[in-house]
Amino acid sequence: MTTDLPARMLRLLSLLQTRREWSGAELAERLGVTGRTVRRDIERLRDLGYPVEGTTGHAGGYRLASGAAMPPLILDDDEATATAVALRTAAGHLTGMEETTLRALAKLEQVLPARLRTQVAALQQATATIEWERRGPRTDPATLTALAASCRDRETVTFAYTNRTGHSADRRADPHHLVASGGLWYLLAHDHARDDWRIYRLDRVTDLAPTRHRFTPRLVPGHDPAAYVAAKIAAAPVRYRAIATVREPADAVRRRTWALATRIRPAGPDACTVDCSGDHLPGIAQLLAGLGADYTLDADEAVRRHLRTAARRALDAAG
Repeated sequence: MTTDLPARMLRLLSLLQTRREWSGAELAERLGVTGRTVRRDIERLRDLGYPVEGTTGHAGGYRLASGAAMPPLILDDDEATATAVALRTAAGHLTGMEETTLRALAKLEQVLPARLRTQVAALQQATATIEWERRGPRTDPATLTALAASCRDRETVTFAYTNRTGHSADRRADPHHLVASGGLWYLLAHDHARDDWRIYRLDRVTDLAPTRHRFTPRLVPGHDPAAYVAAKIAAAPVRYRAIATVREPADAVRRRTWALATRIRPAGPDACTVDCSGDHLPGIAQLLAGLGADYTLDADEAVRRHLRTAARRALDAAG
């Protein structure tokens, strides 16, 4: 049984910060104490200003609620270092959140112990980020964080969604996972109207609203959210068709191309097909150029025309 009261209190606070809600029995088991001790420790946290709420239900429980001011977070050395480095990295990559991220980083660095401040400073001084021009749709940070909370809390949401043809419709869904791919964010959710799994691009989501209705999580087909989303992206309708048959094994091509792994299929021991189809002609050309081996191409005339034009420019430039 844990006898060190300060250490147990810190452990209790850390647990409350990692999940929306805990039952008293779960906390007692994690801490190695009785339910009565948990109740006393909860009261001690409340006396220190932490807004710990009791919840109702079958067994009841506890959760750390939002307060007028955010109480101190409890992070171990590795968590604090990882958070500082992640904030520094994110400051250059989250559109609309750069200033906020840097403010959060400054506050964290102020309270880091000297030994950790030195480690974080060394990491920041020894690393650099190459900034690329940002193009294409960007995800609203508020939408991303709200959906992350709904995934965590298993809360049904409603939103308006605009599909690739420009048609907008209202949706009601149970959000399960957020998946990032190719500079875009996708929501994997179970759609109520269709009673089936769907993926939604977050840059096409508007009017997001929680419903306060909790759902029971379902098992994602294949038990791998990222693989499921990748397969759906690969199978989605596109504007331009381009299928390359490459004279190299699939594994070799996978190691050096940006094409989705699900779009690379073996076509014998020394060949494979790569589906480079897409909505953006320059992007298709880049995928084909990155194959790094001889190939034949089955593609729409618009793709062939774009490739011929690009090839003439390259030949002219090369003299």
